[in-house]
Amino acid sequence: MKSLMTLVLLAGVALPGAAQDAIRCTLLVDAATGRALVREGQCEQRVTPASTFKVAISLMGYDSGILADENTPQLPFREGYVDWLPEWRSTTGPAAWMKHSVVWYSQQLTTRLGAERFQSYLDRFDYGNRDAAGGLTQAWLGSSLKISADEQAVFLRKLVNRTLPVSSKAVDMTASLMHYPRLRNGWDLYAKTGSGSEPGALPHGWLVGWTSDGKRTIVFARLVQDAQREPGGRAGLRVRDAFIKELPGLLEKL
Repeated sequence: MKSLMTLVLLAGVALPGAAQDAIRCTLLVDAATGRALVREGQCEQRVTPASTFKVAISLMGYDSGILADENTPQLPFREGYVDWLPEWRSTTGPAAWMKHSVVWYSQQLTTRLGAERFQSYLDRFDYGNRDAAGGLTQAWLGSSLKISADEQAVFLRKLVNRTLPVSSKAVDMTASLMHYPRLRNGWDLYAKTGSGSEPGALPHGWLVGWTSDGKRTIVFARLVQDAQREPGGRAGLRVRDAFIKELPGLLEKL
């Protein structure tokens, strides 16, 4: 007979205290100084980066020459590719890959990089635990590669300060792919969502990136683990919508 705990999890019902136990982090860091301006929650907790890893893959792709511009290369969708969403079932280029978070396009890019170059970039970026044991096409998808919000901020500071060991083109093109409409306070916004989960755990959502008013740049990471099963999945989209709504108010208090 299944335990009460198992039945509750299968039904998607929140246990008492689940909201308190879920991982949550809000982190805003001054890109120039590295000073944490807001740091709330378990920002040291490592989890799978999920689709926020596309920021790193983009840098790898443009630096290595696999990616050329916002539209090149266009790769055809093939039977057997991951096709969870309708937007993924068509020929895709870099801009659409980032916008629609197309998993199979990421997998094609990392396959073209090869294991040696892939690991070399992880090491040079000092990205999270740098563990690619989960494989070229799965490491960042609930597998071996883990990163914390604190480490996301360190990585993003290197990106915006142009201290990562990649070409200027790689930084410029990655930023272009990440560009969102301006915030209501006029600040420019660059961001990437992520939706993932650890084995046996409820899903979590990421939003990572940076925002700038032309004088000051703030890098950020928001991580929220669901307290119960949510209809429709895609925790990263819920995190994105909530955080972008809150962000101007947070910036006003800094």
